[in-house]
Amino acid sequence: MSARVAWITGATSGFGAATVDRFIAGGWRVVASGRRAERLQQLVDRHGADRVHTLAFDIRDEAAMRAAFAGLPADFAAIDLLVNNAGLALGTVPAQQADLRQWKQMIDTNVTALVTLTRLLLPTLIERRGAIVNISSTASTYPYPGGNVYGGTKAFVSQFSLGLRADLHGTGVRVTSVEPGMAETEFTLVRTGGDQAASDKLYAGAQPITAGDIAETLWWIANLPAHLNVNRIELMPTSQAFGGFQVHRE
Repeated sequence: MSARVAWITGATSGFGAATVDRFIAGGWRVVASGRRAERLQQLVDRHGADRVHTLAFDIRDEAAMRAAFAGLPADFAAIDLLVNNAGLALGTVPAQQADLRQWKQMIDTNVTALVTLTRLLLPTLIERRGAIVNISSTASTYPYPGGNVYGGTKAFVSQFSLGLRADLHGTGVRVTSVEPGMAETEFTLVRTGGDQAASDKLYAGAQPITAGDIAETLWWIANLPAHLNVNRIELMPTSQAFGGFQVHRE
């Protein structure tokens, strides 16, 4: 029996890179896509071109996405699992101070690109009775100051996952929304424009979720028996909990 194939977006760091490593260690082949070609090459160097096929393009570029899909080698073309991991948060300021360009970039990446790739792969996933795992966030449920559009995009991802689950009923395709809380990756560096001190301060002493934790969660979901579907799973580090309501006082 040939190895199953996963397409993992945002594979150059964080959750994506760790998930590539985990699935290859488990015997799968992986299509790893991301913007940074040098990071993708490191995956090939680590695992070999027979186990990982890399695609370097900006997930917002639909033409490049379609060309990459059309050019998949035979050993990687039969996609059994799509992990929609590519996404980002930009900015920490209140909505009234936010940069509209950053809002649009988050929407284009976290929403538009995700649905575009999902729609492109749906015929293959239905044929293969495969699975879709969408990386959402606890920000999809719990708002916080400065979360504005990022939280909105992740709320879309969670709701889109439920909608896919409803539409794909009867096809055998499984759909899961994975919603992590505080996790230490390059996420905060990206959000703050490279402020290492801000990143270090956020995670200091908190024992946050690691990329490996999420990779293990995705591995468990993907390898459950075909008759079981995890609709959504929310994870937080034990050190994190739900915030209280804000009260402004004169």
